[in-house]
Amino acid sequence: MKVRSRGEKIRSFVLENVESNPRDIAKRAAAEFGITRQAVNKHLVQLVKEKALIETGNTRNRTYKLCPIAEVEKAYPLTPDVQEDVVWRNDVLQLLAGLPENVIDIWSYCFTEMFNNAIDHSAATYISVSVKRTAASTAIRIHDNGIGIFKKIQDALGLLDQQHAVFELSKGKLTTDPARHTGEGIFFTSRMVDNFRILSSETFFSHNFGESEDWILQDEQPTSGTLVSMRLNNHTSRTLKKVFSEFSTDEDIGFTKTVVPVRLAQYGDDKLVSRSQAKRLLDRVDRFKTVIFDFKEVTAIGQSFADEIFRVFQNSHPSIELIPINANTDVQDVILRARSVASAKP
Repeated sequence: MKVRSRGEKIRSFVLENVESNPRDIAKRAAAEFGITRQAVNKHLVQLVKEKALIETGNTRNRTYKLCPIAEVEKAYPLTPDVQEDVVWRNDVLQLLAGLPENVIDIWSYCFTEMFNNAIDHSAATYISVSVKRTAASTAIRIHDNGIGIFKKIQDALGLLDQQHAVFELSKGKLTTDPARHTGEGIFFTSRMVDNFRILSSETFFSHNFGESEDWILQDEQPTSGTLVSMRLNNHTSRTLKKVFSEFSTDEDIGFTKTVVPVRLAQYGDDKLVSRSQAKRLLDRVDRFKTVIFDFKEVTAIGQSFADEIFRVFQNSHPSIELIPINANTDVQDVILRARSVASAKP
């Protein structure tokens, strides 16, 4: 029984890591489990027989990749009768048959939220959907030929540029149509799946589960419309309830807590020193009860920047909890100085 269980763990490791290590997966697995490459090769042979892996090349240049169980792409002209739940039920759900209930629930939420965003906000003429399922994970891409999500947010909210739009999007509760949308869909979808990407024009927004958001300005040919890419492990233990609860405070089950990646407030080599930069950082965070400022990769901040957040804003919003995390010693000292001034008696 233990031998069989160990074999299952080895095969699971192979399936989860082969895409990033197509040439040396046997070496990686051997090191992980303390066994020989020959022992790993037996599992690779079995996975090829089961059509979970595809093997190419000769012995010296052999590579492996996941074999698609299902791979479908379909385009939908954007007419008034296109509905996200109908597309999900008729065309997508059947491709995920046999997956655990919690995985189906996550995909149902993420797919319908992203497809509905394209319907309501993109001003597109079509939406295309591609689904690729392997033994390890499922990837879904939704592309529309509309205005582009970051451009839409920039124009609707009068923001500086598309980078500023990404920054606001990362906070959550951002919508250009508050009468019909809460602005929670993209925020929670990015945290439900293992890998989440939005590419629009030259701006690339990404979130990997357990990490902070990131943005990249591409040098390539700009992408028209909006492309949303999502990937999720087929056997994750994650649940909708667990993810939602991470962004709720103890006394309130709503969306009351957010994490703000402070580094996104920086432009190029600019330092975070001014009150104007702090005010952009603080825009709309008064909608939350707890705001976690993630200072990862921020090497220094100015006193005015910290004062605006941890004294001026905090004094104006005493009921909001402001929590800095991942701050280096220099940044911590500046924050502490601002807080000490705020708490000083007149």
